Amino acid sequence: MLRKISRLFMIKTRVEAYLVIYALALGATARGSAYLEKFPGFGGDLLFLACTGAVFIGGAKILDALRYERERDEAEAKPTAEAEG
Repeated sequence: MLRKISRLFMIKTRVEAYLVIYALALGATARGSAYLEKFPGFGGDLLFLACTGAVFIGGAKILDALRYERERDEAEAKPTAEAEG
């Protein structure tokens, strides 16, 4: 039962990954906007850029992890398919 619940929080497809990245971007821009109001000028701009930059880095990591998992699963499935045939 715990395994079924934990599967709900796994990112399996690129669409799910893009939805998570979109949600991260919404939160980052909201936080960045708050920084712009609290710290007007160059400091607020830098903090806003840091928030959005973190989304780019996190999004790239999520997409790379999906690609790695897909390639790993395909590599594990190949020897099994060759052994049966």
